[in-house]
Amino acid sequence: MFEKLKKGDTVGVIAPSSKIDEDDLEVINNSVLLMESTGLKVKFGKNAFKKTLGYSATPQEKAEDINAMFADKEVKLIFCVSGGFNSNSVFEYLDYEVIKNNPKPLCGFSDSTSLENVIYSKRGVITFNGPTFKALTSWATPYAYEEVVKRFMKGDMSLGQDDDEYITIKEGQAEGILVGGNLSLTNEMACGNYSIDFTNKILFIEEFCLETPPEGVSNYLYHMKQNGVFDKIKGIWVGNYDGSVALEKILLDVLEDKYDFPIIKSNNFGHTEKKTVIPVGGRARIDTSKEVKIEIVENFMD
Repeated sequence: MFEKLKKGDTVGVIAPSSKIDEDDLEVINNSVLLMESTGLKVKFGKNAFKKTLGYSATPQEKAEDINAMFADKEVKLIFCVSGGFNSNSVFEYLDYEVIKNNPKPLCGFSDSTSLENVIYSKRGVITFNGPTFKALTSWATPYAYEEVVKRFMKGDMSLGQDDDEYITIKEGQAEGILVGGNLSLTNEMACGNYSIDFTNKILFIEEFCLETPPEGVSNYLYHMKQNGVFDKIKGIWVGNYDGSVALEKILLDVLEDKYDFPIIKSNNFGHTEKKTVIPVGGRARIDTSKEVKIEIVENFMD
């Protein structure tokens, strides 16, 4: 169980993926001001702005910040500042015992998918696929900010907002632990030393169309299929993908109607202004007969 944030609490900001550029500073400052206006303090990791390798800080420097934020008793919520690449570079340098003994919410999306899933997979600590620190103020609507307040300050367990639309791709009901996030990063964790255990899980996936064309989406899904992912899971929740072919269409092509689990679709997570906060490691239920077709069924906020 995580404690709800209250005014006066501190949120930490880390940069486990790509470096922070000069062009990022204005929106990062806007996010700092937004958090402060909410009554929260902001603390950056000591290596967050480093460019030791030219393209980012070193994996050791990134991991040092992650470990320190989990160990810091003042920090109640950790944001990844942005996405990009290479959050998987920190895996071997994380202090998983420190993380397990000091559980707190960690939130981000895109490249943060790797970090979120490895923390849950290695030590069972729930993490959150949702807005990065930049995304709190980099979109035209307050959706991302409202979702953060709803989840972490109010302890509201609902997924998304009232006007979000859910579509049934394949009917059915299922219950399981949520894993996934960005498709390309989830695919990378289908096998290997830091793989996700997909057994009895509900898989949620989204992809960034500017980096991955439809044939790339197909490639990732076939790799997951060939590694037995779809033989293990209980259901799939498809999020945003603005490519020329719908992600759910590509998914059905790959599955070939050989699997008997429900599939739903919504556009309230991923590389879009709508970013509901999804618990990686949280238990959820899909029921395609309902208007809101997925719900969290176990509370994780005190």
